[in-house]
Amino acid sequence: MEVRRGNPAGALDLLATPRPYERAAQFWPAYLRGQAYLKLHKSLEASAEFQRILNHRGEDPLSPIYAIAKLGLARAAAMSGDKVGSRKAYQDFLALWKDADPELPILRDAKKEYAVVAE
Repeated sequence: MEVRRGNPAGALDLLATPRPYERAAQFWPAYLRGQAYLKLHKSLEASAEFQRILNHRGEDPLSPIYAIAKLGLARAAAMSGDKVGSRKAYQDFLALWKDADPELPILRDAKKEYAVVAE
């Protein structure tokens, strides 16, 4: 809620508490921290959070957060100016979502963002 309220720093403060219990939280704290860091334009920190999710997929292999962490990683790479890394992460995300409803807002947004970095 803090990110939506325009207070990503407040979100990060709140998300410090569950760090010891993150394995039981199905990646949500790391994902939300990544989103907060993106709002703060801290691409390296955001990348680290999304990469943490991707590195530990075996802890919750069916988590929907895994798939959208690839999108977060793509956005963080684009923000940092890493076109190659961003393109790769967008391609990975779009490959996972290739059979999804093309009208899903997250998929439409990702395709538009990918078109920008693919130029």
